[in-house]
Formats: sequence, structure tokens, C-alpha cells
Amino acid sequence: MTNTFTPKPNPSVEQDQFLTILSREEAIARFEAALFPRQLPSETRLLADALGRALAEDVVAPIDVPPFDRSNVDGFAVRSADLASASEATPVQLALNDEIISCGTAPTRPVLPGTATAIATGGPVPRGTDAIVMVEHTQPAGNGAIEVRRAASPGQFVSYAGSDIARGEALLRAGTMIRSREIGMLAACGIADVQVVRRPRVAILSTGDELVQPGETLRPAAIYDTNGAIVTAAIAENGGDAAFLGAIADNEAMLEAAMRKALADSDMLVLSGGTSKGAGDVSHRIITRLGKPGIIAHGVALKPGKPLCLAVCDGKPVIILPGFPTSAMFTFHDMIVPVLRRMAGLPPRSDARVAAKVPVRIASELGRTEFVMVSLVEGADGLIAYPSGKGSGAITSFAQADGFLKIEALADQLPAGSDAEVALFTPHVRVPDLVIVGSHCTGLDLVTAPLAQAGLVVRSIAVGSLGGLAAAKRGECDLAPIHLFDDKTETYNTPYLSDGLELVPGWRRMQGIVFRKDDTRFAGLSAEEAVRAALADPACIMVNRNQGAGTRILIDRLLAGSRPDGYWNQPRSHNAVAAAVAQHRADWGMTIAPVARASGLGFIPLAEEHYDFALVTARKQRPAVQAFLDALASDEGRAALTAAGFRPA
Repeated sequence: MTNTFTPKPNPSVEQDQFLTILSREEAIARFEAALFPRQLPSETRLLADALGRALAEDVVAPIDVPPFDRSNVDGFAVRSADLASASEATPVQLALNDEIISCGTAPTRPVLPGTATAIATGGPVPRGTDAIVMVEHTQPAGNGAIEVRRAASPGQFVSYAGSDIARGEALLRAGTMIRSREIGMLAACGIADVQVVRRPRVAILSTGDELVQPGETLRPAAIYDTNGAIVTAAIAENGGDAAFLGAIADNEAMLEAAMRKALADSDMLVLSGGTSKGAGDVSHRIITRLGKPGIIAHGVALKPGKPLCLAVCDGKPVIILPGFPTSAMFTFHDMIVPVLRRMAGLPPRSDARVAAKVPVRIASELGRTEFVMVSLVEGADGLIAYPSGKGSGAITSFAQADGFLKIEALADQLPAGSDAEVALFTPHVRVPDLVIVGSHCTGLDLVTAPLAQAGLVVRSIAVGSLGGLAAAKRGECDLAPIHLFDDKTETYNTPYLSDGLELVPGWRRMQGIVFRKDDTRFAGLSAEEAVRAALADPACIMVNRNQGAGTRILIDRLLAGSRPDGYWNQPRSHNAVAAAVAQHRADWGMTIAPVARASGLGFIPLAEEHYDFALVTARKQRPAVQAFLDALASDEGRAALTAAGFRPA
């Protein structure tokens, strides 16, 4: 008899599967149907504290505004019948009454036929008056009289009581968002406080063993809690009363206790992390015990944001956002902000939109609605939308993007050259004054710093040297940083230029092999010897660079066709290469000397490469381009580059 062994599932590592994946539209519809309609709680607020709030009830004017007939100009209160024949040729003389009516002064004498009373703008109109003549249309006549050289019509320059706001009139309707204009209307009626919709109290919890709060020391394998801070701020921006309660470790009992208390004290609970059904993700299990109906949607056909979990527990929304910052913030703004604003009584957000052309092909996952963060630049024929390639874990994707475009679920790509509608994150977007597209270098920040200080908007998009050249040829940028070596001519960059581009020398930077200083396999070796030693050791793992990067060309020349372990790990920056080696995820790679030095790594020089700029000649005379060229050539710019470890050209 043969014994067979069937392993038992380990509950500590077993991963559940997502519930039924819903479309974005279906998830929103189910979530809102479980929450609305609902009674919105209200509170009384002084006008000074009501800005940005929504009125909970109609406001009826308790008085007339203005409360009396008043003058609109500086002049004289008159009877229009007295001036029926007045003209430049035949002025009419009126006797002045012995009072002057100013703002806040009640008149004491009536205006009798043949008389007039001096009155200031805003002054109460005296008895007997039906018109005001401007002081410019009169002149003194002596003996306490004036001459009027123009006729006056009844009601001229008079604002009658209640002509602005009438007593009993509906001044503002429930649901109106209170801004400075509305506060002015309320103050004009003498209203000191109003009933507004109470801000929803929203509790925020971050989850995960890996989280460290900003200001604390970052331990190995930990990350700072980005989502807690940004979600708290976004809630306040959209009408919520946010309370960040800290980060809770992946301990089910501790997390459940924190969630129950947070939900008891608030109107909404927002968590980040704990949605992907991983071994440490327990939030969704806890929700099933917090109240009915429970989970409404867990898994949405959305990118980024598939792991989003939407729940309603005894009438209170509970949301678990994905852990990655871009996924968390996009799903929050797209699917949670509308609910939050409704609970605050505020109108929906009205996002501004612009048309733009997409210069590169964007692949998309069939069956998922995808939202792509983009940065806008000015092209020859209008706006160009460059997609962010940093992924859902990059907080800068959201912070630096101007907006996003949508790829429908039934499309597997957005072809290069497509026209797209971009929804803006802010009502207005300022197109950058200077656009730099190409290779990444830390020295670029040193040169562009004076431009930013002068108020110029500089946008740098890292797509590699070849990607930058392509953008420059299409006229989508001003400058393309490149460091490309040509084997045939054994020169840098110039052979890659085409018509319409010219070379601007930048700086020289030493490329070389980077390794941990305690790794004796590389001690005392040249770059070529170090690579041979690494290739001879199967346990030695490399970290590569992305296709199109000048560094990648150097690496491939050294490898001479070899594909060692780690070759397909292809980050897009020098810093990422250094981090992989420093954190023992790789043993060697290629980066530049300043980055190796900043990371405390060993460095074997290989070759000094030329980091230059392909300048679009047609854009050379633009003020921002000239400012960049001046900064690059300045003594201050050259000194800053030298201090950072670069050699100015």
C-alpha cells in the first residue's frame, strides 16, 4: 500500500481570493444605494466658521436690504418735479437745507418744493425726495443755493428699501455651499449664525507591520506611512472632519478593536492597506463582523485600484483603500470623494478637462477601466499628455501629474498619437515654461534650481536618452538630456542628432561598477575584471538599467552578450540601482560616482560619460530655454555641479 502525503493548508499563509470583481460603475451604484438617501445631521455655526459648509435649511431674509431708501451717489436730494425744465442753458436754482446727510445719519428735515439737501453715497433719502442729482451736475449759486443744470427723473440714483433683498424672501436655499459671497448676503441681513450640515467625522487608520510614522527612524524593510497623511488631508479638502488614528500592525485582534472604536466615534472609517487578500491582510475579514450589510464590493475592475473594498456597517461607510499610494489616492478621489461630499451636503466636484494628444502607446489590461496619470506639456499643435511610468506605488505619480486620462475596459491599448480628454486635478493647469524629457541625472536639479526660484515652471520627465531624443524630434520638449555612446565613431551624443536638433554640452560624470564595500569579490579589480568575476560566480546577482538608457548601452558592451542572474531587473534610475545593491537585493550594477558615494557603496570607475542636451533649435530663443542655458554656463551652476561630483563641460 502506497502512502500519499497531502499537505494541509497553513492558515497563516493561505490567501483568500477576491470576491466577484465588479465594474467601476456597478461598484459605485451598489455603494451609493446602500448609503443614500440619508438624513444629514446639522449644527449651528457662526458666519466666520461657516465658510465652505453647506446650508442645512433655507434661509429667509428677516429684513429688507437696504432697510431704507438710500442714495447711490454723492449729490443732492431733490424733488424731480422741481427740475423738469433744468438744462445747461436754463439752470434751476434750489435753496439748500441746513443739514448734510451722511451714512449712518438719519435726516431731520423734509425736502420741500424748491429745496435740496446735500447727501452722501449710502445716506438715507429724506422725506419729500424722489431723486438724487450728482454733485458734478450742480454748482454753487451763492446765498445758500445751488444751480442744477440737468433734469432728474423720479427714482434717479435712489435704491429703494428691499430693492436688493426683500423681507421674507428666500435668501439662500438648503444645500448652498457657503462662500464669501453668501457670507456677505447673510451679513447684510444681520444674520450672525446659520444651520449647516455637520462635517462627516471620518476616522483614518493605516494598516501594516511595515509602516513607520514620519519623523521616526526608518527601520530595515519599513516604509513611511504616506497614505495616512495624504488621505487625512484629502478628507479635509472635501468637507470631512478628519481624525488620523495612527497605524495598526497586522494583528487581527488589535485591528478589530481599533476599527470598532473608530467606527463608534465617527461617521465613516477609511483604512489603507489590507485589501489584497494577502497573508497579512485581515481588514476585510473584520468588516464582516462590524455590522450589516457588510462588504458591498471587494475587487473592482479598475486600474489602479483593483483591491478596493467598499462596505457599509449599520449605515456607516467603511472603505479599505489599496496600500500603494497612487492606487489609494486615485480610488479615493474617484469613488470615495463623491460619497464624502454628499454626506457633507456639498455639490459634486466639477473637474476641468482639456484635450491633449498622447505621444506614446499605452498598453492596458483588457477588462479593466484604466486611469493613467499624465503630465501636460505644450506641443507644436496643442497639449501633449505624457503618461507617468512610476507605477501605483509612487506617491509622486499623483503629486506631479496634472491630471488623468481614461482607457475603457474593452480596449487593450491607447495607440500613440491618440487624442484624449484629460481630467485635471486642479481647476487650472499651468503649462511648464521649460520641458526636459530624457535621461535622469541628479545634477539636473542643481541647474534648474535658479529657474524655479525665478518663478519658472520646469518639468523634467525621465524616459531615457532614446526616449528623450524621440520626444525632441517630435517637438514635444525643449531639451533632451542624453548620454549615448556611438561604437562606430567612439564619440558621445553627436552622432545621434538629427535635423532640427543641436548639442548643448552639459557635464561629465563617471560611470562605474557599484558594489558593497565589504564584498571582497570586487576588491582591487578594474571594471572589466569585476564584471568577469561576477559572471564567473553563479551566486553573484546583478541589477541592470532600462532599455534606452545610456548606462544600459555600457552594461551590454561589458557583458558581451551574457545574461547573468538579475539581467532582467531593469530599474529606471541610478538611485534605484544603488538601492538594490545597498539592500542586498543585488551584488553589483552600474551607476554614477555621486550616487554611489551618497549610498555609501564601493565604486570602480569605468568611463567618464558625456551628459549633454539635445536642444530643439526652433525653441532656442524661448526665455525659459535661455534662462536654462545661462544657469548651465554660470559660475554658480558650474560650482554646484563640481561640488556634487560632476565635471562641467
